[in-house]
Order: sequence, then C-alpha cells, then structure tokens
Amino acid sequence: MSSSLPRRVEPLAILDDPYPTYAELRVAGPLCRFGPGVWGVTRHADVTTLLRDPRLGSEFPADYHRVSGGGGPATQLLRRILLYRDPPAHTRLRRLVGKALTPAVVRALRADIGALADELLSAAWERGEFDGVAEVAYPLPVRVICRLLDLPVAAGEELRQRATDLGRAFNQIVPQEAGPRADSAATWLREYVSDQLAGRRADPGGDLLSQLLAAEDHGDALTRDEVIDNAVFAFFAGFETTVHLIATGLAALAADESQQRRLREDPSLIPTAIEEFLRYDSPIQGVARLVREPVELGGRTIRPGRVLVLMLGSANHDEAVFADPGRLDITRHPNPHVAFGGGAHLCLGAYLAREEAAAVFGWLVRRGAAWQPAGAAAREPGSPFRGHARLPLRFTTA
Repeated sequence: MSSSLPRRVEPLAILDDPYPTYAELRVAGPLCRFGPGVWGVTRHADVTTLLRDPRLGSEFPADYHRVSGGGGPATQLLRRILLYRDPPAHTRLRRLVGKALTPAVVRALRADIGALADELLSAAWERGEFDGVAEVAYPLPVRVICRLLDLPVAAGEELRQRATDLGRAFNQIVPQEAGPRADSAATWLREYVSDQLAGRRADPGGDLLSQLLAAEDHGDALTRDEVIDNAVFAFFAGFETTVHLIATGLAALAADESQQRRLREDPSLIPTAIEEFLRYDSPIQGVARLVREPVELGGRTIRPGRVLVLMLGSANHDEAVFADPGRLDITRHPNPHVAFGGGAHLCLGAYLAREEAAAVFGWLVRRGAAWQPAGAAAREPGSPFRGHARLPLRFTTA
C-alpha cells in the first residue's frame, strides 16, 4: 500500500490547457485526486482496461447527483438517461436509443449530410470570413439530428441553446451560476419532447420518438419519464461531440499550415485526420465511474463507493502509447485513442460524428480551401466538454 497521497487537481482550473498538467500527473503515477473519495486515472493502459471493467459502474447514488448538481430537474433527468444506468436498464435503453444512430441509419443520410455541409460551407466561402462554430460546427449536426429524430428544423437553434445549457449539468461539480440554467433547460426540453410525443401518438412514424413511445405502450419496462429523458439525451448525444470534433479539427489545422497542406494534397488522409483530431484535443476529457468492487491501482486499494474519473484526455496524450503526443499528426496510425470512451458505454454518436466531420473536411479538400485564424478563439466557459464557443476563421488562397 502506498502511504503518500497522489497530487490533488481541480479539473476546471486546468481545462484551458490541461495537457502539461496531465503529463506531470502521468509521470507522478497512475492516480491523482479530484476530491474526497474521487480519484483520477491518468495513464492510457489503465484507462483502457477500466473502461471495460465490470467492477465499475455508471449508476450513481442519488446523493452523488445531489452533491454534484443539486436536486433540480437537470439532476433528475441525468439519473434516468442511459449514460448513468447500469445493466439491465442500460442495455434496454441503449438498444432502443441506439436505433436512431446505427451505421446503417447514418449511411442512409450520407447524401443529406453532404448537402448540408455544402450549403453551410459554401455560404462561409462566399463571405470569406466566418465563425467555425456558429456557422459550421453547430448548425450541421443540429440539423442532422433534427432530421434523424423528425424534429422541426426551425426549432434547431432553440434546441441547441437549451441542450448547451443542459450540458453544464454533466460537470462533476456544476458551477453555481450554471445550475439554474441547466434546470430551466431540462424543464423546457422535457416539455418540448412531451409535446412531440403527443403528436407521435396520433400519427406515429419510424423515428426514435415513435419507437420509444411504442416501447412504452408495449410494456417494454419503459416509464414515461424514461421515454422523455432519453429522447432528450438522444438529441444531445447526436450533436454535442460532433460540434467539438469539427471545431477542434478546424482550429488545429488553422494553427498548423503544414498539416493542413498535407490534407489538401492527400484527401485519403481524412479518416486518419479525424481520429487524430479526436485524440489531439478530446471533446470529452474524462468519464466518471462508481467503484462497486475493490480496485487495485498504483499501490492503492480503491474501495467500493469511491469514484474513479477515467481521464480520456490524459490517456490520449500518454507518451507510452503516442509518440510526440503534443504534435498534431494526421497520418498517425495506429491511433488507439479513447476519445469516445469504451466498453458498454462507447459513445452512441461516434459513427455519426465521424460521418459529419468527414463531410466538412471532404468539402474543404475538394474545394482546395485553405484557412487561418481571423481573430482570437474562445473556449466554452463552464462547460464539461473541451470545445470552442467562438472560432473566427478566414479562407485564403491555397
């Protein structure tokens, strides 16, 4: 047993530039401390293993959620979504919600995704200067998920803003100023979905909302609250990661002219480039797991009831796995990043995110576009995701 305590870290305090701190933590050991009873796992080998370890669970006690985010509508919603459920409830919910995001469903939308990317990027091209987040990275996945869920595209902007506010509730400790906005968003989104379900009951279709409603009606052990909250989560999961993936790729290539030029010269590198964007600056920096059985790590026994935060962002910069991890390398292969998590909780929107990112960077490569920063970028304040709120860019002659 180790007698000295690993280093204490405040996650929000390092989020602007976490990677130097991650490097120090990996050298110091496989564990760091986030707070009482909460440990961070820093190294790739351990994170990869623990993502699939049955001794860890995702279903937290009610008290954990109350301490994390209060006890309001957002907290109640989180407790019912599949992200924070264990089998058999997780298995049942993932099977139903996953129907909207299967590779087959996404492939059927490939032409539509390409057309939307063309519409947005052509408009940006005409202007010359654009915000990579507001004008590309956000509207594309929001409009796509609206189509997948058969929601009015006109409501997309309101849905996006409410979902962004709700996203604050995914913080380990919700910032005080963000709690009321997250609760308001949860209430609004639940009411919106309830209204949509009422319409589906009168005129069901093949979309996810109709399928969830049918599961409830057929006694598939779904409560009305589970139907509503997991429909909200499906919308959120269908766009949030993609937004940050696209923005990260645009920002990374704007800052690295040689890698941008190499992608223009060899479009076959788009798939490996997308994997590298995910590794280089992962949208989700960590996932929490509840210890259900003792776990030995770093000379310590992590007891049941404790929380392990699997630090995806740190694992993706582990020098033991990735050569020169702080350098963007769009040819990197193999690239065993864990940006989408792993095991039973592998990100539902992973396939869709890759498809939408491929549409954006494919358009840029075909157009022979070059781009560079047009002002100071800004991160999303108080967000549990590592993403941009603003990304000013300008097209230049390639």
